[in-house]
Amino acid sequence: MFLGTDDQSVYRNRFRMKRFGQLVVIIDEIIKQKGRCNIIDVGGRFDHWNALSDIWGGRPLHVTLVNLEAESVTDPHFTSLAGDACNLKEHADNSFDLAYSNSVIEHVGQWSNQKRMAAETRRVAPRHFIQTPNYWFPLEPHFRTPFIHWLPRPWRALIVQAKACGFYPKAANADEANAILQDAILLNAPSMAALFPDSTIVKERVAGLTKSLIAVR
Repeated sequence: MFLGTDDQSVYRNRFRMKRFGQLVVIIDEIIKQKGRCNIIDVGGRFDHWNALSDIWGGRPLHVTLVNLEAESVTDPHFTSLAGDACNLKEHADNSFDLAYSNSVIEHVGQWSNQKRMAAETRRVAPRHFIQTPNYWFPLEPHFRTPFIHWLPRPWRALIVQAKACGFYPKAANADEANAILQDAILLNAPSMAALFPDSTIVKERVAGLTKSLIAVR
């Protein structure tokens, strides 16, 4: 199930459900203090929250989803906006109670963009919960292929031109292959600590290995 790319494998795998339960603990703390919780989900989509509604449902919260394109949502708990994860200029400092992001920061580009996204999530809310896959976990989660992210780039380019891998279709040529390889730039624990210096870096483990990293403030 963990290796699949269907909605059940992606949204309802045991790791994501456990992680979301940890997020809800923070949400409940904020609700206890303020009576409700106003959340910005940077890079989030409604499907992610809807699939986990049995975990967060019934709470007085509102989630502003910010993605490259807005989506249509009818649930009054949600607002969807088009925006840039690296430049949340439409939102004032601490205008939300909690900033949340799940497996997004690795997709915004090189280190300079990752720094900008981290700074923006730290700016718009006093608390945050930012998750990303760990570079040193042997299974690359986007390609659903072990060890591929540790191989030299020319080898990886040949692999993605030879077959479809995980969420990515088979690349037709070198240009498409390099675009696929650029889509996700994984981070390790020291990098996450540098991006979120005032956060605790929580290590999500499986079989004794760190599968993903969560910056919590």
